[in-house]
Amino acid sequence: MPLDIPGARHLHSGKVRDLYEVEGGNLLMIASDRISAFDFVLTPGIPDKGEILTRMSLWWFDQLADIVPNHVVSTSVPEGVRGRALIVERLQMYPVECVARGYLTGSGLIDYDASGEICGVPLPAGLVDGSRLPEPIFTPATKAEMGEHDENVSFEQVTETIGAESAETLRDLTLRIYARADEVARSRGIILADTKLEFGTRPDGTVVLGDEVLTPDSSRFWPADAYQVGRAQPSYDKQYVRNWLISPESGWDRSSNRQPPSLPAEVVDRTRERYVQAYEQLTGEKF
Repeated sequence: MPLDIPGARHLHSGKVRDLYEVEGGNLLMIASDRISAFDFVLTPGIPDKGEILTRMSLWWFDQLADIVPNHVVSTSVPEGVRGRALIVERLQMYPVECVARGYLTGSGLIDYDASGEICGVPLPAGLVDGSRLPEPIFTPATKAEMGEHDENVSFEQVTETIGAESAETLRDLTLRIYARADEVARSRGIILADTKLEFGTRPDGTVVLGDEVLTPDSSRFWPADAYQVGRAQPSYDKQYVRNWLISPESGWDRSSNRQPPSLPAEVVDRTRERYVQAYEQLTGEKF
């Protein structure tokens, strides 16, 4: 159920975030403790997750400020959501998930094994799980509604949807952001395998980075000292949840399209530990 926030009108609830309209036409964006995997919202949530995502996004927005403007207007929010909410610009969001991949894993690995390509981008033969790509690639996806599944699409399909100039701008920004973030993360002992970004435009046409950025929800972070090609990597993100869901222990059949079971306390605790560790190792700040 949406929170009752004085002076704010609830607009939308996604898998993780809740949006409210506030005075002046801006939005109040609240990061909840909800966690999703395989396009399902799971129970229970991960304690402190919303605050970790918010703090990490703010830190990364600062690291990227010379590349692209972001949607943050203020961190002064109602007391009840302090620490996990932001006042942000209301943008015209592009209907595309902008994904940059530097390594082969996840849905990209599935596509590669089937076709030798990801989103129409041909890759060399012989790559395996965890292989570093010759260079980072832009692999967009559709934005899925609640309960629907994101679908990888080609650059040509993005061009048809938003126009060639906009598609090229988003591809360029996505790869520039990935390059910067990869450099920063690597200097802190973390590999950024891939990340998902969202962009919108202001009324004057300026392209702005929105939503969250480079969090464990939207990115795959791997410890550099444990990296080993040819296997699934240990990670600082919600891969721990995904791994449990597809294990025999969960008893869940992914192909059934049924709601997954509740997460055990151990999975919740371990996932929170990974989110905190990612935040602290990347930012150098204690949570």
